[in-house]
Amino acid sequence: MISRRSEKQKMLSGDLYVASDPELQRDMAQCAEWLARYNRHDGTLHERLGQVGTNATIRAPFYCDYGYNIFLGDNVFLNFGCIVLDVVQVRIGDGTQVGPGVQILAADHPRDPALRREMLESGRPVTVGRHVWIGGGAIILPGITVGDHAIIGAGSVVTHDVAAGETVAGNPARPLHAGMPRG
Repeated sequence: MISRRSEKQKMLSGDLYVASDPELQRDMAQCAEWLARYNRHDGTLHERLGQVGTNATIRAPFYCDYGYNIFLGDNVFLNFGCIVLDVVQVRIGDGTQVGPGVQILAADHPRDPALRREMLESGRPVTVGRHVWIGGGAIILPGITVGDHAIIGAGSVVTHDVAAGETVAGNPARPLHAGMPRG
């Protein structure tokens, strides 16, 4: 059966899609134009983002794929050089602080090399709870949920969900107890 959904519809639902589709390329070009304006200014040009809460701050430079899949709560702070690959929704809750150079990656690729050769991509939503602290240089992989009040150590690679109130660090990120990695 042939799918009648557009590549953009497939992308937004997290299914495999062709990133070189003309509509998606146009969306990315529009986003690149917006980012050029955004990064020349003081980080207040939020019109392209899906939602921006009161007093949310994004310090330039900032990088994303589309912008319209990024939803920020009130008092969210993203420091310099953050990257959000937002092929599907990325939600960041109220009061969350994101350090410099953090990467939040909702974009994914098939594990099957034949599908990768077809230039197919997919996405898995990322949700970061309220009052989370993400240290500089951390990487959050596709499909991850970080619970409220969690802490992600600087330079960590988050490969699994993080429970509310938990502190994780390392590569891969692991829970810390009394300052020592568990396991």
